[in-house]
Amino acid sequence: MLRSLLPRMIFGLVLTAGLAACNASRKSSALPSPLSRTAAANTQASDPAAMRIDTMLADSWAAYRQRFIQQDGRIIDREATDRSTSEGQAYALLRAVFADSPESFDRVLQWSENNLKRQNAANQPLDQLWAWQWGRTASGTWGTLDQNFATDADIDAATALILASRRWQKPDYLTIAKAKLKDIWDKATVTIVPPSATSRKIDPQRYLLPGPLKAFQRDGTIRFNPSYLAPYAFRLFAQVDPDRDWLSLVDSSYHLLEHSTQTSAVGLPSDWIAFNPKTGKYSPVNEPEPLISRYGFDATRVWWRVALDATWFQEPRAIAFLESHLKHLKTLWISHQNVPAQLDLKGRPLVEYEATSQYGMLYAAFRVTDPAIAQEIFERKLLPQYHDGFWDNDSAYYTQNLAWFGLMPHRIIVPYLSQPTQALQNTTP
Repeated sequence: MLRSLLPRMIFGLVLTAGLAACNASRKSSALPSPLSRTAAANTQASDPAAMRIDTMLADSWAAYRQRFIQQDGRIIDREATDRSTSEGQAYALLRAVFADSPESFDRVLQWSENNLKRQNAANQPLDQLWAWQWGRTASGTWGTLDQNFATDADIDAATALILASRRWQKPDYLTIAKAKLKDIWDKATVTIVPPSATSRKIDPQRYLLPGPLKAFQRDGTIRFNPSYLAPYAFRLFAQVDPDRDWLSLVDSSYHLLEHSTQTSAVGLPSDWIAFNPKTGKYSPVNEPEPLISRYGFDATRVWWRVALDATWFQEPRAIAFLESHLKHLKTLWISHQNVPAQLDLKGRPLVEYEATSQYGMLYAAFRVTDPAIAQEIFERKLLPQYHDGFWDNDSAYYTQNLAWFGLMPHRIIVPYLSQPTQALQNTTP
């Protein structure tokens, strides 16, 4: 978090400019995953397609560990000045627990806890959240570049910690997760009283923020990032943290997703959206603001996060959302056999290039609603871009993660979605 003495607008612009730069780096260039090459060889031997994906994911994880994870556990974004981000550290934690790689998980966690913990000017801890950006400073030293937090990273990290505590019987991981959950709730959610034209009482609703409220509240509106919404994670959080109403965030997530997509003529989610608490209305954010409303590299993650809620918890709203809001992209695919990497809110291409990362997310979504199209996307877009353990190239950090997550089969992690926390014991994995 930036110093409280900085003006609110400067605070917001520092974060948003940094997040915009993060988005730009993604232009270059699904899932509990298999445990190993041996596991992949034994997976559903009667299903050659599943075996092929499992083998691909096992090899990709091995290549990712070698190329992107330093020995000390730092994840290197090789497309962005070799910096590290809380997003990257959290993605690695998720991948490690899905791939049953406890040693990698612990290394990544320890580096993150030792280097990304947010501190004040006196080097005292602010909370259990992670500073979102770490790298080479202007003086040439290495350290925190932005003390702000990005909520999606802390959500992904907490999710990974809960699943890891269950998979490997590690109660300490659950302790870290629960401490993080308290700060996510206190610092990354906001309570909004819905407007009403009548005198009847309407209960306040809690919403997930992308980061500190000061950074995203301007001119009477709040900026939301729909791709941060993770209803499946909120269900896990409710299991281990009953003191907070995490299930209310499930409801507000689907409310935000459904209503914010109404700003698009073809029902697409946006990278960013503005919400007016007084009117209850959503509106597009346009240039020259750095974080604008378009279907782009952030918005594509909506498909994966909603698909996880559909496959992990069989949520009817998730299935209905995918069936309704994938229609335009389904039409593009059937007509042209491609989907541009960025579209405007009317569904028109903003760029000519495609994004393998988007196809990973679309694979996860269409696997729920139209498996035939999912298979076409795999055969025509994901498989051809995969070579020697990498999609696109061996520097495409964002692509490696989203393609891998999108292809991840769910069967391995399902046993850990509802395992009673009380069953944890101090045993060696």
